[in-house]
Amino acid sequence: MLSFLTRRLLTFVPTFIGVTLIAFAFIRLLPGDPILLMAGERGVSAERYEQLRAQFGFDKPMWQQYLDYVWGIFHGDLGTSFVTKKPVLTEFMSLFPATVELGLCAIILATIIGIPAGVIAAVNRGKFFDQALMSTALVGYSMPIFWWALLLIIVFSGWLGWTPVSGRMGLMYFINGPTGFMLIDSLLSGQSGAFRSAVTHLILPTIALATIPLAVIARQTRSAMLEVLGDDYVRTARAKGLSPARVNGVHALRNALIPVVTVIGLSVGTLLAGAILTETIFSWPGIGKWMVDSIFRRDYQVVQGGLLLIALVVMVVNLIVDLLYGLINPKIRKG
Repeated sequence: MLSFLTRRLLTFVPTFIGVTLIAFAFIRLLPGDPILLMAGERGVSAERYEQLRAQFGFDKPMWQQYLDYVWGIFHGDLGTSFVTKKPVLTEFMSLFPATVELGLCAIILATIIGIPAGVIAAVNRGKFFDQALMSTALVGYSMPIFWWALLLIIVFSGWLGWTPVSGRMGLMYFINGPTGFMLIDSLLSGQSGAFRSAVTHLILPTIALATIPLAVIARQTRSAMLEVLGDDYVRTARAKGLSPARVNGVHALRNALIPVVTVIGLSVGTLLAGAILTETIFSWPGIGKWMVDSIFRRDYQVVQGGLLLIALVVMVVNLIVDLLYGLINPKIRKG
């Protein structure tokens, strides 16, 4: 297992270098002067312009800018926000728990519904349940997140009044807990009303964000199950008289989990991309909304640092998925 982990870590290094190059070049390849873009309509004097060029290192050769940028990364310095004057890493860490909470709830919802739906569809191949579940999954996958989120708000917040429209918690509560996860902090506070408020604020964003991963997981589970249901070991398990639930849920599903785990891991990137729209529509104070606001404000350091940190999160999750492969299937670990 150690050699397997070492091989995966070695592939992590060039990927990280590539991500730093992309994050570094992103703002510099955009048309226009980044200093003037950050200044916006206010403009800057010639003296202030030169000060800002020196502050952000634009007066240096490109190669030296990149080396300074990488040097700062390894020292935990991703720059300072042009607008708030706070370190980018500090802002990211304060907002990241909100995105993680939303993303975890979405992927858990997508997994606990998507995998059973895929198994049921595979076992009932060609029957009503199969056609109904896969048609629903196709609709869910094809539905734009922003349209689906607005529809949820109109129906459940506007017409029925069951859920709040935006935010993480009602204005009558103030929770400043140690974890940054509102569900956990509201429980620790002992305020039952605060916990209920956190749950109701989380329902619609979770449903909106989970829809596409749920559809993908369901379809992938069905496809993987269909591949293994006809294998010899499954027929042998049936011949031994094992119950259908044990055959399908233990013998078949376990061997079909590898492509499903792959999809779940890849869904993290989808969740982060979807979080940008979901957090903006529901005014959810996470890194997605933070990045959108920073783009509109031309906050160069935040956009550059946020892009790198988001990519790093996706890379770490993919590394964890690779390790899960080795735990699920020893052949991969030994190979």
